[in-house]
Amino acid sequence: MVDIATRVYNQNWKIDPIVRSLIDTDFYKLLMCQSVLRNRPDTTVAFSLINRTKTIPLAKLIDEGELREQLDHVRSLSLTRGESTWLRGNTFYGKRQMFSSSFMEWFEALRLPPYHLERRGDQFELTFEGKWPEVMLWEIPALAVLMELRSRAVLATMGKFELQVLYARAMTRLWEKIERLRRIEGLKIADFGTRRRHSFLWQDWAVQAMIEGLGNAFIGTSNCRIAMRRDIEAIGTNAHELPMVLAALADTDEELREAPYKVLADWHEEHSGNLRIILPDTYGTEGFLRNAPDWLAGWTGLRVDSGDPFDGAETAIRWWKDRGEDPTRKLVIFSDGLDVELIEALHARFAGRVKVSFGWGTLLTNDFRGFAPNDGLAPFSLVCKAVSANGRPTVKLSDNPNKATGPADEIARYKRVFGVGEQQSIDVVV
Repeated sequence: MVDIATRVYNQNWKIDPIVRSLIDTDFYKLLMCQSVLRNRPDTTVAFSLINRTKTIPLAKLIDEGELREQLDHVRSLSLTRGESTWLRGNTFYGKRQMFSSSFMEWFEALRLPPYHLERRGDQFELTFEGKWPEVMLWEIPALAVLMELRSRAVLATMGKFELQVLYARAMTRLWEKIERLRRIEGLKIADFGTRRRHSFLWQDWAVQAMIEGLGNAFIGTSNCRIAMRRDIEAIGTNAHELPMVLAALADTDEELREAPYKVLADWHEEHSGNLRIILPDTYGTEGFLRNAPDWLAGWTGLRVDSGDPFDGAETAIRWWKDRGEDPTRKLVIFSDGLDVELIEALHARFAGRVKVSFGWGTLLTNDFRGFAPNDGLAPFSLVCKAVSANGRPTVKLSDNPNKATGPADEIARYKRVFGVGEQQSIDVVV
């Protein structure tokens, strides 16, 4: 096992780059990329970094030259033979050859496109623009680079023994969480922590701890490289990006209203089983379910990713019942802001009423709260979102207005079209 503290103390990016592979990314990005390459290969999109936690001055903490070196290193990466063999030959969600030969040939030839980086006060403006299938693969590595550079900047001020103690405390904290999770009968939980991890080495350590500590209750990781290295399941379905881009391309309010369902109709043609998971909150869960076509009620389950998770699951249960479906046969995946206390409470309330699963993110792979001076390693909310498609702005409403993105006038239009009324604001921690 890697001695993380010593590795950090001796850190040098040239021999220890942050992103080591093009598959050091979330599985759902590759699934979506294949769909986009098939259905919308010529759509031009722009992605942009958004730091929701304005109190974290990234441009003061992170050296711009080092950031450029890390991003340039990501652009130098290509798929290795072993990675290609794994993607081509492995079984994902019970299906062999999940990725087509045409997609794999495209992916094997891919180098990520250029980026644009500027300093704006105490923050960085980082954008990526180009063909959708290429640009979308920048999201996860860009976030991983920024998050780890911030960690490295703080850790660089600490001595060798101080680092040893810090990581010992972090390991103890995570293991104590695992010991609590062991007590939950029937628990199913996966690692969703790539995008805002403390570091690659720490995420890999956390996954190994979950494997040993939870056994079959740990069902896999969203990170493809770690899934390959540790011989575990790669977990992930689809994300807000798909309806956001399709909605931006709509010419009329009616086309806009139908865009989220058009996305899932395309997905329905490509995937089955546990890949048929609805993510309903892009433009408000209540309205999405109210107007959803009947065939969507037959899907395997639903992911709750914003708003009050208890309300979200209760809404899903009512909807399934109203559509003549048995909720006990449906899967609800909770994936927003989870930590042990919330996992315990959600499992206690919904186990037996639905099949319950958890995608545990930032507070699995980046819980160093209280371990550095001025709480300098506490996690924060950093995202990289599609901000335009073919020159038109994208919008995300969410079930939490604090997570909304897009121009104010477009947000107002989308709320009108999708019938979104008053929403409850919830602090965005991670």
